[in-house]
Amino acid sequence: MKRRILLVAVLVLLVAIMTGCSEINQPITPESEGVWNEYFVYPLSWLLIFFAEHLQNSYGLSIIIVTIIIRTAILPLMIKQTQNSKAMQAIQPELQQLREKYSSKDQKTQQKLQQETMQLFQKQGVNPLAGCFPLLIQMPILFGFYHAIMRTFEIREHTFLWFDLGSPDPFFILPLVAGITTFIQQKVMMAGTDNQNPQMKMMLYIMPVMIVVFAVTFPAALSLYWVVGNIFTIGQTFFIKGPQVKQTQTAGGAKK
Repeated sequence: MKRRILLVAVLVLLVAIMTGCSEINQPITPESEGVWNEYFVYPLSWLLIFFAEHLQNSYGLSIIIVTIIIRTAILPLMIKQTQNSKAMQAIQPELQQLREKYSSKDQKTQQKLQQETMQLFQKQGVNPLAGCFPLLIQMPILFGFYHAIMRTFEIREHTFLWFDLGSPDPFFILPLVAGITTFIQQKVMMAGTDNQNPQMKMMLYIMPVMIVVFAVTFPAALSLYWVVGNIFTIGQTFFIKGPQVKQTQTAGGAKK
């Protein structure tokens, strides 16, 4: 879990550097140069404008539709990631036995531990790095959509429901909903995993707070994207691992 958190942090840093944070206030146009702009940001911006023009200039509805399209497109990656996570969870008892068997810290013992661990992975058909591949593919897409929302200046001039898309929600409703849905999303995704892991528990509460803080200051268009994305992820998680979620909820109720 520590490695997963570190990987996410490194990916966020690399993508931020790659995308050029200095461009966040520059409009995205067909003339925008660079691989990042031409193949990630502009196509997503074009989609937002395309759907808005066919929905009576409703950029709010356009953001919702494009968010659902993107999340649906990467759904197979999420399913693959969940399957690999289940497989890794299933062999945890055997991994723990190996760690106890080779608890000595000397180099030969640790080499033997690594060899038998790899043999266990091969025997069970588990790739410990497979869960990272979907993340590597998702991050540029999601960051690209973030840039598309922030740099499509047409969005700033429109309203949706009670808020201006280009300004923070004046009533803080969207930020709170974004934080709540982030918490629920992480909670259902943790179903069937080691809920006693201190790193996971920490992220469960830190991430929603961070999202609320960002959403309070960022344009409401971005908060809308977070809310829709979270709701979609909650639904897809119930679809992929519904029985595990129900078992976790039942177990939690029994403990109370």
